[in-house]
Amino acid sequence: MIGDKSHKHVENDDQYKGLNVNEGVAQPNTFNEDSIKRFLKNKRKKLLTPDAYVEGILNGNITTLSQAVTLVESAKKEHQEIAQEIITKCLPYSGKSLRIGITGVPGVGKSTFIESMGKYITKRGGKLAVLAIDPSSERSKGSILGDKTRMEELSSDPNAYIRPSPSAGSLGGVARKTRETIVLCEAAGFDTIFIETVGVGQSETMVHSMVDFFLLLMLAGAGDELQGIKRGIMEMADAITINKADGNNIEKAEMARVQYKNALHLFPPTDSGWNPKVLTCSAFHHIGIDKIWDTIQGYVDLVKKNGYFQHKRNEQSKFWMYETINDRLKSDFYQNDALKTMTKGFEQKVLGEEMSSFVAARELLDFYYQSQKNNK
Repeated sequence: MIGDKSHKHVENDDQYKGLNVNEGVAQPNTFNEDSIKRFLKNKRKKLLTPDAYVEGILNGNITTLSQAVTLVESAKKEHQEIAQEIITKCLPYSGKSLRIGITGVPGVGKSTFIESMGKYITKRGGKLAVLAIDPSSERSKGSILGDKTRMEELSSDPNAYIRPSPSAGSLGGVARKTRETIVLCEAAGFDTIFIETVGVGQSETMVHSMVDFFLLLMLAGAGDELQGIKRGIMEMADAITINKADGNNIEKAEMARVQYKNALHLFPPTDSGWNPKVLTCSAFHHIGIDKIWDTIQGYVDLVKKNGYFQHKRNEQSKFWMYETINDRLKSDFYQNDALKTMTKGFEQKVLGEEMSSFVAARELLDFYYQSQKNNK
C-alpha cells in the first residue's frame, strides 16, 4: 500500500498518471431482512377454517384449491382431519366432470399429448384439471414433479390446473389422495379431469378404478407392437392411440393400429357394451386430437344411455370404501409403538430360521388385536 491511501484505490495515487478509479457504490447487506421476515410470517401463517377452504374452492380460487390439496396429501393428523371435513362439504358439488385416465409406455409422449388435448378442450370452453402421479425415487423418495415444465402452454392457461403428486413408493396411498383431489377439483368447477399415471404397471389398476374413460397411448416402430405391455392393461383400455404418427412414421403407425385392432378382437366383450377403438395421432403437430375427443364423447353417450356410466361410478365408490378401510388398518398396525419394537425381534427370528414368516406374522397380528381390545 502507498502512504495513507491504503483504504482507497492505489491506482489513484499521484505516481500513476492518467488513471482514475471510482470508489464504487456501497454494497447492500447480503441478507434482505424484510424478505426474511415476510417469509417467516408466511411460513407461520395459520390454516384457514374448513368453511373458508370450501368457500374458496366453490368460488374457483386456485390458490385455495392448491392449499386444500396440500392438506389432502399431508401425512399430519391435524391436516387430515381438516381435509376430510373439506372433502365432505365439497361432495355435494362434485361428480359432474368427465374423468379420463391416460397411460402409456415411457417416452410415448404423455405430457405432449395431455397439453395438446388440454388446449383443445380449453379452446372449446372447457375447464381442465390434470392430476399427474409423478414417480418417486425408491432410494431418496424424491420426485422431480416436472409435469408443469413439460406443459408450459397448458400450465399458463387460466382454464387449466396442473397438480403433480409424488408416488413416494405408495401407489395405493397416492391413488386414494388423487381420488379425493378429484372431488375438490370438480367442486372448483373443472368439468374434465385428466389423471396421468407413472407408466405401464401397477398404477394403471388404481387409476382405472377412479376414471370414466381409460386411454392407452402407444408407439409404433418400437419392435414387436404387442410386446412390453400386459394383456390386462389392454383389456382395461377403452381406446388405444398410436402417438407420433407423423412424417416417416405414418405408415408404421397405421400398421400398428391394425395390429392392435386385430388383437382387441380376441378379447371378451366389455361390460359397458363399448367396442374399444384404436386411433392414431400426432400430439406434437395436433393431428387427430379432435377424433380422439369425439371417440371419448361417443363412449360417454353410449354408457350414459345404457346406465353403465353410473353403475361404474357406484362400483368405484364401493371399491374405495374398502380400500380406505385396508389403508387405515395397515397404517394403525405399523404405527403401533409396541409393535414397532416387537417387529424387529421377530425379523431376527425369521432370519435366524427360528420361526417361519407365517407364524411371525400371525403372532404379531394376534398381539395387535389383543392390544386393540385392551384399549377399549
